[in-house]
Amino acid sequence: MENDDENKHLYVEAPTLFQMLKSFTKDTAKFVKNGAPIISKDDYAERLDACMGCEHVNKKSMRCGLCGCMLQMKARMKTAECPAKPSRWKEQIVDGKR
Repeated sequence: MENDDENKHLYVEAPTLFQMLKSFTKDTAKFVKNGAPIISKDDYAERLDACMGCEHVNKKSMRCGLCGCMLQMKARMKTAECPAKPSRWKEQIVDGKR
């Protein structure tokens, strides 16, 4: 079982399906409402780096353990926010607003 201990960081428990749907719906609605702005490549890479250093990330499925979102999708949305407190992502300006 030594191997299981080494890889336990890969298996973070996911939120419930209801919690994941609620989070996805909220983030997608905000994204669409603001014209579907995509983040810059540099900011995207920075977000993913921050996620990979987070204890809440399930690295095997590449999902956030707090909201259940797929990191590669959520990190591209300029309007999305990291659910950790404090946020691991820097603030973005969308249409002149933070």
